[in-house]
Amino acid sequence: MHATPDDDAPMFAPDAFRLEPAQAALIGKARRFGKRVLAPRAAQHDRDATFPIENFRDMKDEGLLAICVPKPYGGAGADFQTYCLAAAELGRYCGATALSWNMHVCSTLWSGPLADDLPMSEADRAGHEARRRVHYARIVDEGAVYAQPFSEGGAAAAGTVAFGTEARVVDGGFLVNGKKIFASLSGSADYYGILCTERAGGEAASRRNTLYLAVPAASKGVKVVGDWDPLGMRGTVSRTLLLEDAFVPESEMLMPHGVYFEAATRWPHMFLTLSPTYMGLAQAAYDFTVAYLRGELPGMPPVKRRMYPTKQIAVAEMRIMLEQTKALWFQAVTEARANPGKEQVLRAYAAQHTVMENANAIATKAIRTCGGQAMLKSLPLERIYRDSRCGSLMLPWTAEICVDRIGREALYEAGETDG
Repeated sequence: MHATPDDDAPMFAPDAFRLEPAQAALIGKARRFGKRVLAPRAAQHDRDATFPIENFRDMKDEGLLAICVPKPYGGAGADFQTYCLAAAELGRYCGATALSWNMHVCSTLWSGPLADDLPMSEADRAGHEARRRVHYARIVDEGAVYAQPFSEGGAAAAGTVAFGTEARVVDGGFLVNGKKIFASLSGSADYYGILCTERAGGEAASRRNTLYLAVPAASKGVKVVGDWDPLGMRGTVSRTLLLEDAFVPESEMLMPHGVYFEAATRWPHMFLTLSPTYMGLAQAAYDFTVAYLRGELPGMPPVKRRMYPTKQIAVAEMRIMLEQTKALWFQAVTEARANPGKEQVLRAYAAQHTVMENANAIATKAIRTCGGQAMLKSLPLERIYRDSRCGSLMLPWTAEICVDRIGREALYEAGETDG
């Protein structure tokens, strides 16, 4: 498939990657939306560190807010692989929007196709169906935007201890207290998908008691505090979210009691959903370099620089790294399912690490290859470089955590010790 003036070539060609026609159409819609709508707005939101809420309003009309809402509820019904490929296409044009969109989509992906793969009692299944119908209607009919605050500054986001944010049962629902840092969409989302620990008086905190609640942004006791002036991903506006005796009705449960713990245990690929944004950024850095060296960059004189051997070698090295990254990542997102095998989980860790590290490595080589003009804020490569540097730090699977888990789980089977 060849690019047209109104479109770019797909990152993952449908024929080569054996995509179904419906998949390719939905991913293509995301790509064209990214080029037409996201790219022209990205620089200003990055410069001002403002949240691109207008992108999300436009996503409603495109059906992208409801991409993973099951079809019976009015959504596009995208599965995990389709969502990841669509998100990568958005990441090519605005990393901050793609990353924020992921936070929104997870509320539907986790409560939708992912939850459908998990065991539940008949009563839990029926309750979940009734509750998620309400959430999906908000998104499909009203364009409601959901956030996904995860980090707390400790080990909870990495999945090793219980979340410090706690929910206490009261009549009709819960009182939630806690703090979430790097809370993307803070101040712009309509609902915050809060992971917290349900805890009764005197009971020890346990990961098994994790609740997943949609906290209305307008609730009393919900506050957004602090400044936001980071290196990259500036348009996510991930300020700190405080919850102080915020009442959340029981009807706002995004998963039944205990089901999030089952998901984190049985569906580990759910934590791979940050990687598509960075896969897109890697592609964007390569695309910029090729267009620049060919003298085809919009708004710049048509000066060709492609005839120099050093430039050709650099592009070859970038292409090799990009193809290696895409191949491993595509395999990992294609294998996502409940109860994956050990090799599939190790491959998911390896894919996460590879994407997050290689995106910035490709952007770094792009700047060196293109030269001084690439550092200008009037061109997107400088922003791509800064945004891509953030990937290795993203919980719950940071680059360091991936390396730690790959080494340990490759050498030890479940339950093995050296004692």
